[in-house]
Amino acid sequence: GSMAASELAQALSRPLSSLQEPECGRAARLRALEAIRAEVQERPLSGAAVQEVFGTQLVKPLSRCLAGDAAERCRDLALQLLHHGLSRGDRPSEALPVLLPTLSRRLCPPPAAEPSEELRLGLVQLLGLLLRRCGADMAPHLSEVTRILQATLLDPYAEVRRESCRCAVACAQALPEHFHLQSESLIKPLMQTISHQHYRVRVDVIQATGAVIQHGNGKSVDDVLSHLAQRLFDEIPKVRHTVTSVIGGWLLHLRDRYSYFHKLIPLLLGSFTDEIPENSKLAWTYWEKIGLQWEKENEEELKDKMDFAIPPAHYPKGVTRPGLGCRELVSRNLSKILPGLCHDLTDWVASTRVKASELLHTLLLHTEDHITQHMELLLRTLYQACSDEENDVVKNCVKAAELIGTFVSPKVSLKLITSALERTPKPSCLMVLTAVIRGSPKETLQPHVADLGNVLAEAGQGSEEVFYMEQLLCCVQALIEVCQENCREISLQLMKVLVTIMALPSSQHLTQKVEETMSALAQVQQLDGFLALYRQHMVELLEWVSASPESWNCHSPEIFQFDVISTHSGPVIGEALNNFIPVLKTCLQPNKDPQMRLKLFTVLSQLLQKGEESLNSQG
Repeated sequence: GSMAASELAQALSRPLSSLQEPECGRAARLRALEAIRAEVQERPLSGAAVQEVFGTQLVKPLSRCLAGDAAERCRDLALQLLHHGLSRGDRPSEALPVLLPTLSRRLCPPPAAEPSEELRLGLVQLLGLLLRRCGADMAPHLSEVTRILQATLLDPYAEVRRESCRCAVACAQALPEHFHLQSESLIKPLMQTISHQHYRVRVDVIQATGAVIQHGNGKSVDDVLSHLAQRLFDEIPKVRHTVTSVIGGWLLHLRDRYSYFHKLIPLLLGSFTDEIPENSKLAWTYWEKIGLQWEKENEEELKDKMDFAIPPAHYPKGVTRPGLGCRELVSRNLSKILPGLCHDLTDWVASTRVKASELLHTLLLHTEDHITQHMELLLRTLYQACSDEENDVVKNCVKAAELIGTFVSPKVSLKLITSALERTPKPSCLMVLTAVIRGSPKETLQPHVADLGNVLAEAGQGSEEVFYMEQLLCCVQALIEVCQENCREISLQLMKVLVTIMALPSSQHLTQKVEETMSALAQVQQLDGFLALYRQHMVELLEWVSASPESWNCHSPEIFQFDVISTHSGPVIGEALNNFIPVLKTCLQPNKDPQMRLKLFTVLSQLLQKGEESLNSQG
């Protein structure tokens, strides 16, 4: 080896001396460098031999050439030669004191002295090579390296930015002991380039951010979270995939991950609903590992829970129950996650609200009966979100509200929702109530059926707005579907609600749905169709609607309800003439409001046209 080295040294002495002559012109310098290259590349030398020649003879003159030669082709050759020597020599660290200042001068502003993009790329690649080969020997030069990267991460040439990201990763890995002293200085330039127009740059920045924080100062998580959250909306799946890997990696390996659980969990769980199956699968895979690792780390504390981990009897269909560790992690951090999430559900950007609504469902699925202690904030947020103009937000929030029915005792949930309904009868309150009913097991609701009947009857007086009435109808339907024959005890209240809905002039389009709902209510009581239901309640319905006919006028809702009860019940009205005729007598007096009399005469003539099938059914 030494023999070969001295031969090479001899062969190089001539081109080297001409390279260093002050008068050496561009063509001569180029020839000298070409000659050096020919000599170096033709000889298969050992690492020790390369080191000997490069270390003693070549590093300095080549560095000088790189730093100050006016000819780009000369700088390029010098760079290639340095790359050759530093990748083969066995002690590359010895070149650091000479080379790093040169790299610094060529790459750091005020203005980076290297005008050629391709050469700046080559210089950063050389820095990467040094980081990978010199390892811990780079420690004394750490601040110089980070200063270079701060500049090159913002280079106008995208490829230089990408290579700088790789260097940042190499630097973090090369100096695990020291890197944290300088890691923060890279965060700002990384965040300045995380939304670069080339998606490959975005991917590399996210990966670099992962490594810089993993091996550096964990506190920087706070400085990057909002940027990473933004990237979960990136239209390129690969970018979102990379965010998920980085967040998942931190949740498993970050030294102070316990203090960041509440900030990182929402970002990982937000990827469950990524439209690309591979991305959502990646998030789930990480999450399962994180849950199991947390279980192991907290084994002692979880002993009791592990023995009694019986799944709830009533669990949403087609959903796999998350593991104990995953459930505990969410439950313990929910009070820190929820306020920010509720805030996002009212954000002005629609995509943020949709994402937040998906996440809410995922979180509640993990929280199970621990939802109870967060009910006030949750319900307030759901009432608002259910009146969102984005259909997806409403759909996801309704699914989330169903989980309240599944996991929270109706004693708690129904009390809160019904008192909100009494305060402000809003369609969104009814939507939440409907969802809670749909999510509840039949036997859990059974003791509350009577109260629910009263609440809905009360709600029927709440508003005449069409959308409100549509929601009220959905609520009655849900109650009948879930409670089945238990609705017998509130059959009359539900009939009153259905008549009220049908009687509204603005609800004509709901007639068929109301009839279907009446039929369902008849069916759960083994009655034959909705006419039988009228027969069961006719006297009480007429008494309810005609409590004070002497005060009616043409705008009274009772008139319209009276119309529905008498014209919709077919032959059954003929069985209740004793209650029907007195109302007519009172309201058709010549001194009454003419509009009202006209309305009632219209009802009467309608009935008399098919007398045998209505008023006169009993002859």
